[in-house]
Amino acid sequence: MVGGCTPAAVLTARVETASTDPGAKTSHEIDVAVFGRDTGERETLLAIGEAKWNDIMGLGHLRRLEHLRGLLGARSGAREQETRLLCFSGAGFTEELRDLASRDETIQLIDLGRLYHGM
Repeated sequence: MVGGCTPAAVLTARVETASTDPGAKTSHEIDVAVFGRDTGERETLLAIGEAKWNDIMGLGHLRRLEHLRGLLGARSGAREQETRLLCFSGAGFTEELRDLASRDETIQLIDLGRLYHGM
């Protein structure tokens, strides 16, 4: 199970790339937002992610994802704390972000090795 969803539900997930923020009266670009269905067939937010090729990702990137997770979760009714935050980077991650991710399974860091070779 992923985020309370069965693997079959994950395969039929919806992917979204933008979100609106009514409080700030703005919209945000999102690189990856994956929705699935829980066992009750209710849509749920499985993961949200950001990709950077030349930038080292840090806590600022993570805080932005947390904010967007809140917006998408409120809109979809998803349980926020189960939504994974995915950071994709070709340049790497700060030590602070690596440390935080090592203690929180909902934060996933995907570097080139993991992306292309599953390591």
